[in-house]
Amino acid sequence: MAWWKTSAAGRDPNPDLSSERRSPSFSVEALTNILDGSVEETRFRRAVVGAIIKDPVFSREYLYFKTRSERYEGAVRNAFHMKKMMKEMGWDENGPEIGLIFRALGGEIALNIHNLFVNSIRALGSDEQVAKWLPLAQNYKILGTYAQTELGHGSYLRGLETTATFDPSTQEFIIDTPQITATKWWPGDLGKTSTHAVVLAQLYSNGKKYGMHPFIVQVRSLEDHSPLPGITVGDIGPKMSFENLDNGFLIMRNIRIPKENMLSRYSQVLPDGSYVKHGSDKMNYFTMIAIRGNMIRREVLDALMKACTISVRYSTVRRQSELKPGDKEPKILEYQTQQQKLLPLVAMCYAVSFTAKYVTTFYQDVYSEIKKENFNTLPELHALTAGMKAFATEVCSNGVEVCRKACGGHGYSLYSGLPSLYTRVTASCTYEGENTILHLQTARFLIKCFTGAQLGKPLPASTAYLSSPGAVGCKAMRPADFLNPEVYLKAYEYRAYSLVKSAANKIESLVKSGAEQYLAWNSTSVELVKASIAHSHYLTVKIFVSALNSLSDEPAIKAVLKRLCDLYALHGIFTSAGDFLQHGYLSGKQLDMVTTAYLGLLPELRKDAVLLVDAFDYTDEELLSALGSYDGHVYHNLLEWAQKNPENKKVTPVFETYLKPHLQSNQSKL
Repeated sequence: MAWWKTSAAGRDPNPDLSSERRSPSFSVEALTNILDGSVEETRFRRAVVGAIIKDPVFSREYLYFKTRSERYEGAVRNAFHMKKMMKEMGWDENGPEIGLIFRALGGEIALNIHNLFVNSIRALGSDEQVAKWLPLAQNYKILGTYAQTELGHGSYLRGLETTATFDPSTQEFIIDTPQITATKWWPGDLGKTSTHAVVLAQLYSNGKKYGMHPFIVQVRSLEDHSPLPGITVGDIGPKMSFENLDNGFLIMRNIRIPKENMLSRYSQVLPDGSYVKHGSDKMNYFTMIAIRGNMIRREVLDALMKACTISVRYSTVRRQSELKPGDKEPKILEYQTQQQKLLPLVAMCYAVSFTAKYVTTFYQDVYSEIKKENFNTLPELHALTAGMKAFATEVCSNGVEVCRKACGGHGYSLYSGLPSLYTRVTASCTYEGENTILHLQTARFLIKCFTGAQLGKPLPASTAYLSSPGAVGCKAMRPADFLNPEVYLKAYEYRAYSLVKSAANKIESLVKSGAEQYLAWNSTSVELVKASIAHSHYLTVKIFVSALNSLSDEPAIKAVLKRLCDLYALHGIFTSAGDFLQHGYLSGKQLDMVTTAYLGLLPELRKDAVLLVDAFDYTDEELLSALGSYDGHVYHNLLEWAQKNPENKKVTPVFETYLKPHLQSNQSKL
């Protein structure tokens, strides 16, 4: 059989990639366990993922050749098959299996927003509402979506225009989209699938406005799936990615729903129209807070980890140009420029992974307090998740694109897996809160904390550094000093403090000079975003250092993670040098030391690069990449995948219609 017809089965691994795995300096398996949380969690993940990828119904083999309609139909099929499989396997619908299934299928599954519909009812509904609606939703007797974003408003929730007006004479709410900009736009599972929606609308009762509240609205018939009277609903059409998801639009014209359809765990309207609040009205935003925390790990970090795995493996197989004249073409990962593109991104994966765990733990702690009707830490949670969502989605989406370009021309092919990762993850910069707006929300919390610190008030743990700037000026004397976490942590802390202080002082100065508060805020908004980024960046470095310090019984792993932590921190200083120089904390000479230490880490980590991405533990089926397979047979994969293309087995009508008349008319001249 010809070499180009051989299958992947039975091939020995590419020796260029195999050589990277010889004589490892640490246990890859142990590092995988650390990333997962424990040996048991690694076993559990592999069991769930293994069961999914072995099931032929879930096969993604021909995914890159499918149409948008085929992707949607397949995602719906996967959702119902998953429901059946979970029951057969005894998996908990509220357990970690859902996230692992999502990982295994790369998001090719419908009804994810239905899960958000379910969680919204669980979090925001009264006990009676949960008892009524949850069994229906969990058993797919109804299919739901979460209708928040409108044509004219997205992240600015107070600007939503859909209204819910209470009619005491009938004990009903009248749901209305009063103008075109109030049309609900973007909700997933809405375009073709959902029968019900949690609709976010401005509540009016007895002539008074009470702000945004959630309402359950039926949009389609349970008999024939047609839109109900007064409802206009459909799919919004092609998008940059998420071809499997039926994002939709929804127009509601004076739709009447029972009073009981307002989710009322934290607020309700009484029969006479009076409004009663229970706890914090910020709980109406709590669903989004939960999503932001989950998406960092499940959607955003997952994309960067996959991209790094693909690009690092490819960079040890691809040989290009000359490093030493006359020698064999080197692996492209031998070039310092390639190392500088990819290795900081590998370090970023680890930094964001530890940060995601921290955010999840903090969320769980706050939620436990909320259940006890203690809402004191909710503002800090909101600021943390908003800032981290904005920070992580930006750096990870940019990082995936760097990985794609680092793979040269082959990175442009869908077969590489990288374009699909990028077009999908880049959407995360917008959904569940546009990043600039989220940074400004975090900045508002930071300014409030800074002002409180000036008055001697105690601050939350995440902003405690705003109480004291620490020493002015870095004490480092040589490059090696910048490999001390205490040194670079102080630099990040001072950078964040200085930018928050500068923004706060500018606002105060503008107000004192006669500017309205809102104008002062707007005139400082660029600095405020920068301050939020610096704050979030500081926290990721601090969390990474803290995670590093917790590793006491794994010296080899601690050593390589220490290098990763150093690289992550120094990369941030190297690429944002102006921030660290601006307020005099670092000198130009010290920045040269940072550069020396930073570049010195690259060849050290290059030795472990493949092992560090192997520790992410993605199967070939999860990566779905011709460039990133574990065996490293890039060129065989590319050719085999091209031969699977159904278009190559068809006779194109273009020949008969356009090519043949021209080709045959020239035959006599040849």
